[in-house]
Amino acid sequence: MTDAVVAHSHEMIRKGSKSFAAAAWLFDPPTRARAYMLYAWCRHCDDQIDGQELGFGREALTPAERLDRLERLRARTRDAFAGRPMDDPVFQAFQRVAAQAAIPQRHAMELLLGFEMDVQGARYAELPETLLYCYRVAGVVGVMMACVMGVRDAAALARAADLGIAFQLTNIARDVLDDAANGRCYLPSSWLEEAGVPVDQVADPARREAVFGVVRRLLDEADRYYASATQGLKSLPFRSAWAVATALGVYRDIGEIVRRRGPAAWERRAVVSRGRKAWLGVAGFLRALRAASFDRWTGAPPRERSLWTHWDLGVGD
Repeated sequence: MTDAVVAHSHEMIRKGSKSFAAAAWLFDPPTRARAYMLYAWCRHCDDQIDGQELGFGREALTPAERLDRLERLRARTRDAFAGRPMDDPVFQAFQRVAAQAAIPQRHAMELLLGFEMDVQGARYAELPETLLYCYRVAGVVGVMMACVMGVRDAAALARAADLGIAFQLTNIARDVLDDAANGRCYLPSSWLEEAGVPVDQVADPARREAVFGVVRRLLDEADRYYASATQGLKSLPFRSAWAVATALGVYRDIGEIVRRRGPAAWERRAVVSRGRKAWLGVAGFLRALRAASFDRWTGAPPRERSLWTHWDLGVGD
């Protein structure tokens, strides 16, 4: 019998993110279903705030309308954790996965705090402020996904947060001009000032080379978080490690495409071809195999102290 809630969540990830949908197929079936359900809720919340549908289009919303939507998301999320009946398949899915994976409520609320930063038009003067945003909108998703995979160790959850942060830094690098068109800039303004670029002129073609220098610097930072996240693979079951290693490879490749293109990086969207994704799937398999054998017995090096760290990644409430 088809599970309607999981089927609805699967359709959302299929339409909303081809890269994540492909990586999710590498999970074992129960983990895959939970990943779909978590993704559906994250995607829905993001769409509500941005006035989009599965990441596409953009409805014109006033700040007050965005704030109202955010408060409704908070209320419904609290209701889901409280076990109240849900009539929306997205919240039915989230309620189920939160219970099955024992996801702490504070992680879900942290994601909504990230969306609040967008609603309030937050500005990012220094790198730690950008990293806080990255943690809230993506790092905490990595933490919740790790819970879905059965991870409970705080050190391993920190590596999962690092992966989400790396993903979001890559997104920022790829989407600089799209974000600017929507009145947003996540690049540290202090870095832009050093490069001689006023924040409100990021999209100016005359500033393209200088902006690319800042983006290249951001991608260098992302690489540090990718490297840290790789050390967390040994904490995962083999198929989960394979899926995560593949997703890591695909997203890191997006950053490499931006790097290779230089100041012309934003003339067309950086995407990884289907053939390249297949190759990265094979590379992910080999990386997961190493993590499950050699790496698991040698142990992980300590996480770099200089990496940004959230104050609490424990799983208890």
